[in-house]
Amino acid sequence: MSISVKFFASLREQLGRDDCELEAGAARTVAEVWAQATDGAAMPANTLMAVNMEYVEPGAAVADGDEVAFFPPVTGG
Repeated sequence: MSISVKFFASLREQLGRDDCELEAGAARTVAEVWAQATDGAAMPANTLMAVNMEYVEPGAAVADGDEVAFFPPVTGG
């Protein structure tokens, strides 16, 4: 099985892709998912992340079948 990874807004543009799949077990935390999915690129400051549409911290655990999403903070006026 696998973990589905999605990148949104400026992160998608910066990385040149909007999604990818990782083998389950390749990463155990959200931070490890980022590292695996981006070939070790530094995560931009204030990046928001979610597992299965719930906001989480970088150390949150991931499991087979999860969807992990990364997106920049939302700003507005």
